[in-house]
Amino acid sequence: MSGSRSAKDFFRPLAVGAPAPLTEIPARPSRAIHFFDPSNPKMAAKIPDMVGKVDVLLGNLEDAIKADNKTAAREGLVTIAQETDFGPTQLWTRINSLDSPWVLDDLTTLVPAIGDKLDVIMVPKVQGAEDIHYVDRLLAQLEAKAGLGRPILIHAILETARGVANVEEICAASPRMQGLSLGPADLAADRRMKTTRVGGGHPGYLVRQDPPKNELGVADINATRTTYQQDLWHYTIARMVDACAMNGIYPYYGPFGDIADEVACEDQFRNAFLLGCVGTWSLHPKQIAIANRVFSPSVEDVAHARRVAAAMGDGTGAVMLDGKMEDDASLKQCLVMVELAEQLAAIDPELKAQYDAIEVGA
Repeated sequence: MSGSRSAKDFFRPLAVGAPAPLTEIPARPSRAIHFFDPSNPKMAAKIPDMVGKVDVLLGNLEDAIKADNKTAAREGLVTIAQETDFGPTQLWTRINSLDSPWVLDDLTTLVPAIGDKLDVIMVPKVQGAEDIHYVDRLLAQLEAKAGLGRPILIHAILETARGVANVEEICAASPRMQGLSLGPADLAADRRMKTTRVGGGHPGYLVRQDPPKNELGVADINATRTTYQQDLWHYTIARMVDACAMNGIYPYYGPFGDIADEVACEDQFRNAFLLGCVGTWSLHPKQIAIANRVFSPSVEDVAHARRVAAAMGDGTGAVMLDGKMEDDASLKQCLVMVELAEQLAAIDPELKAQYDAIEVGA
């Protein structure tokens, strides 16, 4: 591309004294990214007890935080981060949008004060690579000034049509890029989609069974026909997954707004998991349990994956297992599952016990 940086320069710091960029984004478990309002004392008081029970805690500074609470939320996040030992749990934040009057203070306050605790900064409404370049350079300057020893990573939210159209260049914009999340509510509004739901399907978006034919072979178009509700977000999630995979970063489903409908929430999370997403957002503690369940491979899947890996040996050729052919492509799929199970077992004692049990009985 004309005017682009040399590949050799891509992994050099953007500011003198800033930490060296990562050449590979670590695959840390992040099944649930649990949002909390740092300006809410009741929520803040619960954070220490949530450490170790959720993979990611995210202090939200953007949407859902009223304008007159922005400063309190920012200061509250600083206090929480300074007073909490997060152990295996990651600490993320979602800053205000780049065109807002609060975002500069977000970055210049958080990086010096708690940059050593912050793993990832989530940037909303990313339109293109230029947004990532801006945050990238500013973070490098602030990291250098604060004397940080490791770079803070960037996570972008896809919530505009332009962002989706530019998804590949966004993923490739910086070695800081950790991943992407789908923002279905803002994206629906930007696309003029005719849904007011935050994620999930829609009863009007469906396919219908063909009409049955009578004894003369004539279709009875007035007969009752079965309909199947479709997933409005399939295209966007699939495109996001491809863009992340080609750049070595991680895709996530975003929010599911109907807190009460746990069945539909689990369906949406599972669709995203099967398509390749590694986690999702949690807007309520009950969604953490759903996310942890859905984004952890089942005992049956892990048992099968281990059997295939054992049967394939050096990974070449093909074997028959339970009447099905397994080859090198099958093995690659299974190794993804086995690696994820090992990562989750390292932080989740309950899962470890389940996965260890199948090792003995498999």
